[in-house]
Amino acid sequence: MFTDIAKIYIKAGDGGNGCTSFYTEKYVANGGPDGGDGGKGGDVVFVVDPNMSTLNDYRFSQHYRADNGENGSGKFCHGKNAKPLIIPVPKGTVIRDDESGGVIADMFSDGDEKVVLQGGFGGKGNARFKSSRRQAPRFSQCGQKTDEKCVRLELLTIADVGLVGYPNVGKSTLLSVISSAKPKIANYHFTTLSPNLGVVEYYDHRFVVADIPGLIDGASEGAGLGHDFLRHVDRTRMIVHVVDISGSEGRDPVDDYFNINRELAVYDEKLASVPQIVALSKVDMATDEQIADFKAKTHTDPVSLCAIIGEGVDELKKRIWETLKDLPPVSAMEFEPFEYEKRDVDSFYVTRDDDGAFDVSGGMVEELARNVVLDSTDSFAYFQRKLKDSGVLKALKKAGIEDGDTVRILDVEFEFVE
Repeated sequence: MFTDIAKIYIKAGDGGNGCTSFYTEKYVANGGPDGGDGGKGGDVVFVVDPNMSTLNDYRFSQHYRADNGENGSGKFCHGKNAKPLIIPVPKGTVIRDDESGGVIADMFSDGDEKVVLQGGFGGKGNARFKSSRRQAPRFSQCGQKTDEKCVRLELLTIADVGLVGYPNVGKSTLLSVISSAKPKIANYHFTTLSPNLGVVEYYDHRFVVADIPGLIDGASEGAGLGHDFLRHVDRTRMIVHVVDISGSEGRDPVDDYFNINRELAVYDEKLASVPQIVALSKVDMATDEQIADFKAKTHTDPVSLCAIIGEGVDELKKRIWETLKDLPPVSAMEFEPFEYEKRDVDSFYVTRDDDGAFDVSGGMVEELARNVVLDSTDSFAYFQRKLKDSGVLKALKKAGIEDGDTVRILDVEFEFVE
């Protein structure tokens, strides 16, 4: 089974919690706070693996979570940072956000790597909250939490030449003759269900040819797995359009030529301008009149082939190389990089619930909750000061709050007293 599309769920590691600890030792009366910070959560990193050629590994395994950072401990011990989670992908994989479709990365070259999600920051230990006025803080900060994301992996074949055409026109046979590739060959439609790659040698030159599975009418709209097959033409520098000139399938070769070109152009306008060589297959079963009629109606100069006996193969190789040598190399796609939004830690919103209570929500409140332990007097005092400094109390007054009204912040309720 060849898998070239996969959807997986990824999550960076949460940050470790800071530690609340005080130094104690014999004959040391006032050791002071010594709680260490929590460790950073693991990043999620995609890396090109040259030994992979499909996305089969992600067909059944869909959830990938990096390790969390370790919690801090006493004696100023910093929690251990978690190692990044490495997710290997084959060369040519495009990583997209599944919800928006935005391109996060194009893993085009060997050695490419991309940090898609960053691990949460570790929380601060109580030693970090010591000040001249607060000598013994009895609270610490929780580690930053991370969210799970869904990404779509799409494998796009990277080749110099793409063989396109209707099913059963001889593309796989041609690839097996011009290269050492051994694709499945049989006399029925859709023998090839996934791209086959072969390296072709022409004197001192080499180029990669991809046998694209057969296209049919409506392929640009998804018919016959059209989108799955056409995707692999995107990366090619040129196209060899294989046409069954004998009409052995009961179709008109001229119609075949124009129909496939139309499907390519509808799928992507850029494909209409990609250099193309027409290869007429099964010429041993065609007449001279059929070949002449094709040339006249399509205004092309095709290469006549009988691949099974090697007729026309050398001429085709020559024509391909003469075209390729003047073309720019295959390049990564151009795109506006998609990045996940960083956690909002500044905004807040004040709303009023049906029971008359005032509800405060937003990223700033969630971030503040990391720093607060409400059963600690010092921590709650810190919480109140932050609400004032950040403008929450001012916003509550503007919303009409009065003494005795209930305020809800996350899971906490308290009465407002000015």
